Amino acid sequence: MDGEKRSHIELGELGETMAVAYLRRQGAKVLYRNYRGPKGGELDIVVRDADTLCFVEVKTRKRRAGSRPLDAVNVAKQELIERGARAWLKLLPDNDFFWRFDVVEVVLEENERPQLCWVKDAF
Repeated sequence: MDGEKRSHIELGELGETMAVAYLRRQGAKVLYRNYRGPKGGELDIVVRDADTLCFVEVKTRKRRAGSRPLDAVNVAKQELIERGARAWLKLLPDNDFFWRFDVVEVVLEENERPQLCWVKDAF
């Protein structure tokens, strides 16, 4: 972080941009960002990790408090992501492959290097 104040939206966008770069460095192929399904589902990032399609939620925090960013992916958020994934899968002619739900945690503490963690099969 450069010390300037960012809105919640800007912080999320920064985290997603960092997550995309991180996922690419880990060997994932980024297929899409910010997919919105017709019935309200949402996906931050869709990637292919080897032979698996991954629906990735990004959670960005300015500091590591008592809980992990992953903890913010509650049941309601999971349902939104699942709805987005179902809509995405309907777009594909063939769904005979592995897929999963992942979370990338991004922690941006002032005067520290960003910390990113890819939690595979998070829920």
